[in-house]
Amino acid sequence: MKDGGKARPTFPARLPAAPQTPTARASVARVSQPALTTVKPLPRPAIKTAAPVRPSAPSGVGMDSSAVRAAMVRKIQAQGVSHTGVLAALQAVERHRFVDSALVNQAYEDTSLPIGLGQTISKPGVVARMIELLCASHTGKLGRVLEIGTGCGYQAAVLAHVAREVYSIERLRGLHEKARENLRAFRISNLHLLFGDGMLGYAKGAPYAAIIAAAGGNDIPQAWIDQLAVGGRLVAPAVTAAGKQNLVVVDKTATGIVRTELEAVFFVPLKSGIA
Repeated sequence: MKDGGKARPTFPARLPAAPQTPTARASVARVSQPALTTVKPLPRPAIKTAAPVRPSAPSGVGMDSSAVRAAMVRKIQAQGVSHTGVLAALQAVERHRFVDSALVNQAYEDTSLPIGLGQTISKPGVVARMIELLCASHTGKLGRVLEIGTGCGYQAAVLAHVAREVYSIERLRGLHEKARENLRAFRISNLHLLFGDGMLGYAKGAPYAAIIAAAGGNDIPQAWIDQLAVGGRLVAPAVTAAGKQNLVVVDKTATGIVRTELEAVFFVPLKSGIA
């Protein structure tokens, strides 16, 4: 047929078939959960000295900027914390996501802040100090760690960067739920949140390479020491013979318990039961 005197173009009745190429089949590996294993004692290394943290190029704005966290990390380095893994964890975890919106502007100051129910989020400098003490007794990453007192979840998130597995237990349901909500977006696969009496520890996960507590009692509960692996280390605040609360380090060796009392600290009181 013609249209306006011009012939319509004709098309092939069938387009040539596209060349066939072999298609690789994708296979999905099934990942199974690791079984709980006994943590073997490891030699105690010296803490590696980290190079000074340089200001990072901002990856966001305001509190989301990595430069804000880098400034906090430099201040903590100046206080004497030098473990590279701990400093990197502090740089990675966004502390402002664990405090109430009214306190966001204070999130990267070296201060404790209220998180509700009479509890506080520890100073980042104290968090760094205690975790560095844990790491000082091991080479590489820590094994399985038990945290007593999840609080808002900040310290648990930092621990997850330096340990293969973290169990964190909280006795106050309101804080347990708050921590779960705070941590949801981080999708931390090696962190397990538990609701229960922290003074009893968590025997199902024992033995632990390290135990850390965010509340101080009159002494270290025997349950914690029992659940600590030989070669493991416990760091917690406790009231000493002088009647003051100090940071206490307990090392469990093949020949017995070695207890070391360090600087004075001020933590919320350790309590039993759930609420």
